[in-house]
Amino acid sequence: MKQDDINKDLAISAAMARIAYEALDDKQGEDIKILDIHEISVLADYFLIAHGKNQNHVKALIDEVQDKLALSGYYVSNIEGYQEGTWVLMDFGRIIVHVFHKEARLFYDLERIWSDGKMISVDQLNQTN
Repeated sequence: MKQDDINKDLAISAAMARIAYEALDDKQGEDIKILDIHEISVLADYFLIAHGKNQNHVKALIDEVQDKLALSGYYVSNIEGYQEGTWVLMDFGRIIVHVFHKEARLFYDLERIWSDGKMISVDQLNQTN
């Protein structure tokens, strides 16, 4: 794959991550993190990790992310854990969104498990384009 194609793909992934971040932020998702994993994994380019106050808040966050990305033409390929609402994983292909109940987030500690990835800010995503 040519470098230009790689850069275009990453720009699309960054745009998706920005939309997901803003959706989480709009619904008051807590401690939203963006993890750039494109150099260490074929799973996705970015992980977004956040938590909600309770099951209903977690579900509201997931619904908002799904709605906002769909409005931009990006559709989820898989959602796991929605009914339980303690750890919901949304796979959009280029990005994966993890929304936890706070206790589950502390227990699973994805930030530590994926520490080879690079933690970035939403402002750094804006510099990708």
